[in-house]
Amino acid sequence: MNSRIGTLLAASALFALVSGCKGTGAAPEAPAPLAAMPAPVMADWTMIEPGGETLCATGTPFRFHVREGDPARVLFFLNGGGACWSGDLCDLATEPTPYTPFTEMDANNPARMKGVFDLSHAENPFAGWTQVFVPYCTGDSHLGARDVTYTTTAGTETVIHHRGKANVQAALDWLYANRPEPQRVFVSGGSAGAIASPYYAGVVADHYPQADIAQLADGSGGYRAPGIAGVLEAWGAFDDAPDWPELSAVDRATATTEDFFRVIAARYPEMQLARFDNVDDEVQQGFLTLLGSGEPVRALLAANNADLARDIPSIRTFSAKGNAHTALRFEALYSAEIGGVKLADWVAGLAEGRAVPTLSCETDASCD
Repeated sequence: MNSRIGTLLAASALFALVSGCKGTGAAPEAPAPLAAMPAPVMADWTMIEPGGETLCATGTPFRFHVREGDPARVLFFLNGGGACWSGDLCDLATEPTPYTPFTEMDANNPARMKGVFDLSHAENPFAGWTQVFVPYCTGDSHLGARDVTYTTTAGTETVIHHRGKANVQAALDWLYANRPEPQRVFVSGGSAGAIASPYYAGVVADHYPQADIAQLADGSGGYRAPGIAGVLEAWGAFDDAPDWPELSAVDRATATTEDFFRVIAARYPEMQLARFDNVDDEVQQGFLTLLGSGEPVRALLAANNADLARDIPSIRTFSAKGNAHTALRFEALYSAEIGGVKLADWVAGLAEGRAVPTLSCETDASCD
């Protein structure tokens, strides 16, 4: 029960109003690089500790995982795991802690995951690909670029290192150095990682102009709340960003997570953008309840998808029945289907650059 409550609180952090916090602006001077450590091997995964400016929320080391594969095809995956926006929730004394604060946790270990990380499954679209798995430990949807001092209701202060951008960049640096000329790169993420996935697809496309880049957000499509802009600003989501005129044009006072799709579609109109959601996602519904919204996530997801379809005609969405939260890390990748189209086949089409349809269980009345 506590883990479910923690999960609901965690993701709602993305959308609650920022309270009791004072951003320091640019992050303070980074600590000295961590001492080099041997890269341990976890089954067929290698864990890398980059040091430098990377950190997890409370100052522990950041580490990411690499699985060697075809150098021409790369899966770059941003993990999820909650968020932190106030002193009471950022403080690790909070019980249950509403975000994943360390990389040394099962929730950040791809060796313990199924879905796209299960090479034994015959339908895995990414079997044989190089895989880069970016753990999540900064509470900022991989978008932060500030260290923030938050104050609890008891008056104590806690410093949180929202170093999402620095951490992801370290994984990208490894990718750029070790896979200089991939032909295909699939940028994806689950939950909090889904929110950042279009942004990083654009970053990757800047570096690999020769590659076919595709993007898929897994489990973040139902959020429509006024608190989003304040949270993004508090984390520094627009700090240390590429000098993109499309991004500069976003109104930070009203920014939404959908704006990252619009920015990348304007910058790279040929890139295939996509997202998957369960229409009755109980985790997203919990976030909406915590925000004081009585609207069903199904309606808000449909509204968000309609807005994006209007603004980005080429975007593709897969809205499946059920109340589960995300699919790519789980067996649900191989069981979800709409109208006889399996989610795994749909994802494979995206990955290989084939045309795929927009699908919704509401279209054929199979949602219930």
